[in-house]
Amino acid sequence: MMLRSTLFERLVSFPNLLLAAQHAQRGKRFRPNVSGFAFRLEHELLGLQQELTTRTYRPGAYRTFIIRDKKPRLISAAPFRDRVVHHALCNIIEPIFDRSFLFDSYACRKGKGTHAAVERASAYARRFRYVLKCDVEKYFPSIDHEILYERLVRRIWDDGVRWLVRTIIDGSNPQPEAAHHFPGDDLFAPFARRRGIPIGNQTSQFFANVYLDGLDHYVRETLRMPGYIRYVDDFLVFHNDKSVLHDVLSALGAYCERLRLRLHPRKCSLAPVMAGFTFWGHRVFPSYRRVDADNVRRFKRRLRRYGDEIAMGDLTVTKARECVQSWVAHAAHADSVKLRKTVLAGVAWAG
Repeated sequence: MMLRSTLFERLVSFPNLLLAAQHAQRGKRFRPNVSGFAFRLEHELLGLQQELTTRTYRPGAYRTFIIRDKKPRLISAAPFRDRVVHHALCNIIEPIFDRSFLFDSYACRKGKGTHAAVERASAYARRFRYVLKCDVEKYFPSIDHEILYERLVRRIWDDGVRWLVRTIIDGSNPQPEAAHHFPGDDLFAPFARRRGIPIGNQTSQFFANVYLDGLDHYVRETLRMPGYIRYVDDFLVFHNDKSVLHDVLSALGAYCERLRLRLHPRKCSLAPVMAGFTFWGHRVFPSYRRVDADNVRRFKRRLRRYGDEIAMGDLTVTKARECVQSWVAHAAHADSVKLRKTVLAGVAWAG
């Protein structure tokens, strides 16, 4: 009789590492570090397998850069071989957690995504009178390493997988400052605890879902809110009674403190759904949706930049059109036929 392999044996198996490498290189095959890894694929994967099996694997140094879209954000890019390890881990443990996630958690899950979340928000806007919109302040920089690890190992009994989870969390690079005092802290507690995981890792997106999964169940099962949506650290709660949502806001703030998180004081709002609310690039109303004005302004700036780069020979028309089509696909999820025609009018290369 064949013995059932352990979780860690499945994680470090060559087929899983090969699948992880294929996932990690999607859309990036022609980058030098990725193509170099692919050229030596078998050698690289066998080396990773040996390091993981003997538990001598250590994450490499991150490359960091700032992106300025809606707000400046620090992005951390791990070496490609580490990204393969991240995918290998997620291949094995994501299914264990995903089956217990709420249906209305939409970030980085198969069959979900921003547009599915916006569709669900539109449906709730037709059912309820009020919406509470909340955002966690500096979410990724605030994630507490010990709380995250504890929430992960509740469902992972394999010692090898626990070691790799700990290694990846501890290998996080320094993140923007997000030190806050919480009930029970002494003067030095916020500075003694390690916190912050890098935006950009496959594991970070998954860890972010696990970290707030308890909040999802608290809202749905303890507070009994039938209208609830979360995408990463943005969440909406719907109800017909405004006073109930005021109480929910207080309860959410208290729950987040248990996770050493704070709700953003300027990004939490309660309003009638008839007034509309902004959610992931859309302005949502009960009977229709618009593309958010900030989103349109940022795209117009990108259009001008694309035109300049094409004129200078730094960008091909084909690549620019691909970027334009990505925005058009986003805008098509709103009532935006006239908007799309107006924005693209006179942009000859976009046709």
